[in-house]
Amino acid sequence: MSMTTGTIFFRHSLPVIDPAIPAREWRLSEEGQLRCRLLAGRLANFNPQRIVSSLEPKALETAQIVAETLGMPYESAVGLHEHVRSRTGHTSQEAFEASVKAFFEQPDQLVYGDETADQAHTRFTQAVEAIQDRYPGQTPLVIVTHGTVISLFVARACGVDPFSLWKSLKLPCMVVCSAHNPSIISLESPTPLSFKFLFPDT
Repeated sequence: MSMTTGTIFFRHSLPVIDPAIPAREWRLSEEGQLRCRLLAGRLANFNPQRIVSSLEPKALETAQIVAETLGMPYESAVGLHEHVRSRTGHTSQEAFEASVKAFFEQPDQLVYGDETADQAHTRFTQAVEAIQDRYPGQTPLVIVTHGTVISLFVARACGVDPFSLWKSLKLPCMVVCSAHNPSIISLESPTPLSFKFLFPDT
């Protein structure tokens, strides 16, 4: 698959981590809301044409704040949600990262959660393509979504390691897709980080 150009994948902002409820129901923290407004200023430089969000609350809130900051509408779409892991409880960060690593390394096996990496990639890709088909020529499209599915999609399109990409994504951040210089923009980095810089061997 070639790189999807004219699309900006916007990872949701920092949520309130509550082990008592599933991660798919988490909402943004006050700090997460502030980070949305700050990163929206950088997004404005790309003159976004449309914002489409995952249905998960933390992504919807991110999209709403970004859209309000930029004075533009937003909408939601099915299929953009995070890798499904509804039966997985809260664990330590170390255990979580080990599970995600296994998920990426064995994409056709159900090693973590309720979807294989291949299944999550297929579902997410179909959702992205449906949005692009619905709004031809409206670029850049901004898709507000989640770290694991962004990493699956972009890593396969660019030929980079998905786990390394996943580890590099902040809350929030933008993965700006272009044919020649895909890059990651976050509040922590003063300049965009190109994939060549992140992955010098690719």
